Amino acid sequence: MNGYPSARRHVAMISEHASPLAALGSTDAGGQNVYVAQLAAGLVRSGHTVTVYTRRDDPELPERVGTAEGFTVVHVPAGPPEPVPKDELLPFMAEFGEFLDREWERRPPDAAHAHFWMSGVAALAGARRHGIPVVQTYHALGSVKRRHQGAADTSPAGRVDIETAIGRECRRVLATCADEVAELVAMGVPRESIRVVPCGVDTDEFAPNGGPRGERRPRQLLAVGRLVPRKGFDRAIRALAGLPDTELRIAGGPPADLLHAEPEAERLRKLAADRGVADRVRLLGGVPHHDMPALMSEADLVLSTPAYEPFGIVPIEAMACGTPVVATAVGGQLDTVADGRTGVLIPPVPDGDDEVTLAKVVGELLDDPERLRGWGAAGRERVLARYTWTRVTEEVARVYQEVAPASDRISRASGADR
Repeated sequence: MNGYPSARRHVAMISEHASPLAALGSTDAGGQNVYVAQLAAGLVRSGHTVTVYTRRDDPELPERVGTAEGFTVVHVPAGPPEPVPKDELLPFMAEFGEFLDREWERRPPDAAHAHFWMSGVAALAGARRHGIPVVQTYHALGSVKRRHQGAADTSPAGRVDIETAIGRECRRVLATCADEVAELVAMGVPRESIRVVPCGVDTDEFAPNGGPRGERRPRQLLAVGRLVPRKGFDRAIRALAGLPDTELRIAGGPPADLLHAEPEAERLRKLAADRGVADRVRLLGGVPHHDMPALMSEADLVLSTPAYEPFGIVPIEAMACGTPVVATAVGGQLDTVADGRTGVLIPPVPDGDDEVTLAKVVGELLDDPERLRGWGAAGRERVLARYTWTRVTEEVARVYQEVAPASDRISRASGADR
């Protein structure tokens, strides 16, 4: 037997491009990195053993790293030991899977949890021979990306078909929101294999800390995200013309001193100048993760207006800080933002009067500090009830229990010992 108590498991997490050790803000490092790191740490606190497998992208990285949180990170030799854009990693997943197959022959985990579709390719390849159940979290779906990005989508041509095949073969699929469930079922993934577990937020780190906002001037709006057109920062800039005594801060992209070389930053600056609001738009550049709670707490309102968003961590981070949200009705934001209670949901596709309509929605909220305070408190309560990492970890662990009951684990471990 593997020696783990019946309530505890040895979980292998596969995150081919998103290492939990990566510095946030670097290329291809963002929400998935945080999710993997927080889930792994939460599972360890619950008594589980966790090993995270991620691709080696630097020849100086050690093979194994023990973290302060108690989980182990294994750097898998798959492809060149250098950074490679994630959309170019598919040819190396066979090598990744072969490594897992050899690793798990010696000591199979009770369950494997793949993060992102290419991790699913590797995890299934490594698990098949050993009968290890695989749980899949996509984090983003190729069908959604293709629908919204069209010719600009850089994903491998076969991504959607591979994602469907993964969803049919793995034991469970973890969707982060109801919208993703509908997308998965439309792809052909069996509904009975899907479970909904949202993303989480560190509610000790993201907490109100900006003091009372009062009726100060200028009022503060905040938008957060990568500097790409789909994030919809231009909608906020256009609306600002109808919002006197109001400033808009945009946090995201490269460091502030490098924004001059960022095409999207230049586009937004030009738009602000054309609309006569350049003096009230501040592009902050990339803001360190530990500074985000204070920035969100200082804002009167956070705007999250992407054209599409698989889940969207910004609204729950803002609500955790006691700040109401105006968000597009897309993806996970449909679940996280309680329309009329913690914020307002607006159409994802702007119409001809969008800037006037958005300015009216935002302006009415800014003119009602009492409602902002009430919605801010309700948002914090909503996050504490639904989106803490403790709750997310418990829900994920229940899925592991579904796919790896004690009898299966004992049988597999006994076979590995022979």
